[in-house]
Amino acid sequence: MTLFLNGPVQNGPFTLAGRPGKAAGIRLAEGLNQLTGTQPAPHLWNTVTLDGDLRHRTAAATVALSRGQWERRELAAKYAPGPAPAAGILTDTAPQVAALALQVCQEMLAAGTLALAHVKVRLCRACDHMTGEVDHTCRACTTGAGTRPATRQLLVHDRPDGQPVLERADFHATRASLPAHLVNVAQNAPQRLLLSRTRACGISLGPLGLDDGMVLDPRLGLHLAVLAAAAQRGEDRPAMTLTENAAAHVAAYGAPVRRWGGMQLRYALHGRIPYDEPALRRLFEAHRVTPRLQRLFTEWYLPLCAWRERAGITPARLPALLKFLRRVDLARPAIPADEVLAELHHSAEAGDRRWVMDARVLAHALAHRTDVGSATEPPEGETG
Repeated sequence: MTLFLNGPVQNGPFTLAGRPGKAAGIRLAEGLNQLTGTQPAPHLWNTVTLDGDLRHRTAAATVALSRGQWERRELAAKYAPGPAPAAGILTDTAPQVAALALQVCQEMLAAGTLALAHVKVRLCRACDHMTGEVDHTCRACTTGAGTRPATRQLLVHDRPDGQPVLERADFHATRASLPAHLVNVAQNAPQRLLLSRTRACGISLGPLGLDDGMVLDPRLGLHLAVLAAAAQRGEDRPAMTLTENAAAHVAAYGAPVRRWGGMQLRYALHGRIPYDEPALRRLFEAHRVTPRLQRLFTEWYLPLCAWRERAGITPARLPALLKFLRRVDLARPAIPADEVLAELHHSAEAGDRRWVMDARVLAHALAHRTDVGSATEPPEGETG
């Protein structure tokens, strides 16, 4: 069975209440897991970021917290004023992720998929942060001291000649809905990928023999977080929810591990949701939409629509989608039909998104959502 997991969200300076778009992948994963009868999955977060290093450094001047303590405090604040997720939170530096990462790296080093190589890079003259293979301003300090050439031993992945970054099997989608443009864009990744980074927080590569301060590149680490979460649940078919832009950025780094240890990780793509559009609030006010239907629309139906419309939902689409959901909500049966639920389950497992705009099937999906306790209120006879 497919286990849907969100692509780890960067732990930046925001809350989910203030930036609900950041929760789109989380909400989509929750909705699809509920439809397929899968237990709730943990929310995944990316904490290996240079921005996090800088923000913690600033916070440390006033609050005596370790990086781990500070990240946990920041993550807890993401969910305020609501409760933390029932299935918990998993970060890309959690012990089970780190253990899996080192196991995978060691096995792939032995197999020749990864290698330790001496690479010419640029280091900041002031703080020794590795800026990469090209000369550009260091973002880890504010001195503007420039960079110097150096040779460092790094963990690398040399992409095999002629092997595509992405293939059909890498997507949780039907053949007719494969993203040809994304496949072409992802192919532009460098031939050699550097999998080591200098970060204050991350999975240390010291056990592999690399210098202190070298951690696993987070673009590989977020794939391993998904695999670790799936392994913890005993599932071997995880699907990571993320946007096409995010997939283009990380796909090459995930290629070595998407099929590992009998597991197959796929991407379930979704588009942007215009939560921050004033038009959405005006729409609710103009049609006197109840809080219950607002939550149903924003937290459940719009993420499903974003899965169907992965180029993104335009603000102009919002009135029609709300009208459609309201009509379906009023028509949903008291008890969902088993045969329709089986159809829903099959569609979600196959990556078939057409049912999201099928009034008959969606009505039973709503009834099932109520039946399992995701919504306890009956449909309302609203007008407007």
